[in-house]
Order: sequence, then C-alpha cells, then structure tokens
Amino acid sequence: MRGITRGSWVAVLTAVTVAAGLAGCTGGGHGDKAATSSAPAVAKACANGTFSWSGVKKADRLTGVSAPEHSGGRTITTTNPIERVYTPKPVVRTEGPALSTAEILFSLGKKIGEIDSDAATLADVNGETWAFTDVHQKAPDLDNRLSKVSGPGETVQYAGVREWEGDFRYTCPGGGATTGHARNWTVDMQGVLSCDESVDSRMARQAARLSCDAGSPATRNT
Repeated sequence: MRGITRGSWVAVLTAVTVAAGLAGCTGGGHGDKAATSSAPAVAKACANGTFSWSGVKKADRLTGVSAPEHSGGRTITTTNPIERVYTPKPVVRTEGPALSTAEILFSLGKKIGEIDSDAATLADVNGETWAFTDVHQKAPDLDNRLSKVSGPGETVQYAGVREWEGDFRYTCPGGGATTGHARNWTVDMQGVLSCDESVDSRMARQAARLSCDAGSPATRNT
C-alpha cells in the first residue's frame, strides 16, 4: 500500500451534522491545556462582554482513506479499512483575561449557523447541549463505514470533516478585552471514488493521490 492505494469515483457522499441535539459536555473553563495555549490568566473576563469575529472560514479536511479494491463495475463487499491520516480536534487559543472555551465555541457555533439559540451566552442556556461547544469532542470514528461499494476499476473509500476557524475579540463594557483563535469541526463525511475516473472535490483528489497509482485520472486536477 503506497500512502494508501487508489480511488476516485464519487459514488457516495454522505454527511452527518453533529451540533443540535447531540449530547456532550459543554466543555468548561479556560484551564484546558489541550485546547488553550495562553499563559495562566490573572483575572477572569467579564460576564457581559461582546464577541466579534473575523477571518472565519471553513475547509473540508480528509481524515482517512482506504487501500484500493478492485470492483470492475460490480458491487463488492469492502474489506480494506479506512486508515487515519488526520485527527480533527477543537482548539482554542486566548490572550488576556480568562474566558471559558465553551463560551468561545458557543459564539463561533452561532456565528457559522451550527448552533441555533437566542441565548446571549452559553451560561444562559437551559437544558440544551451542543457537541460543538465540547472542547473534548472526539474525532469521528473511522470504523463502521460503507459495507458495499461499486464503480469501474479500483475503488477507494475516504472520510473527512468540515472544519471552521476564525479570530475573535471579546470586549467588556469597561474596555478590557480577550483575543484569540478558535477551531472546531461540524460535519462527518464519507465517500467512494474510482481511480479510473476524475473527481470534482479537493478532498476526494487528496484521497486519490494517497491511494491510487500516480497519474491515475482521479489524481489529476480537473
């Protein structure tokens, strides 16, 4: 297996959102070392500040790809596992007075439309939880993917997520501010491609270049 081998006929592409209704902790304070790179804050940020965001962008990231399997246009039972190439995880970096990472992710989730809530802050929410605010949210499992695939020649399975990130500024009425950067993922995707056909997505092309023979139609820019 070179890198992982073959693929690029988008026969299947499914996506599952992970926000509303998903159980999961709302994450907690600012002390999570895995999610925060700022030095220990001297004081906490105010509770009635305002978030502003800039440079918010999304990107589909390949998380796993399988070795190619010969299908020859038939529907076959898959045997090659999807091997991980990237592990998405929430990341929050801050500078200034300490601010809850869950509150930062809550604000980002509202900004991108992942969280639908009229609450001004996560602390004002009663009952609802969102996986997007959980700073410990785990990467999607690469097991239990498609059990059958079909397509011409060699077929490859792949998986990915949609990541969002941006810079924020949290300003308090008295003038103090906390700034930083946040990132989290929102969508768990999977697909199938054939090495013998071109693909129309960057993520599928990445999978093909890891798995298919060099120069295969699926590896070329369209």
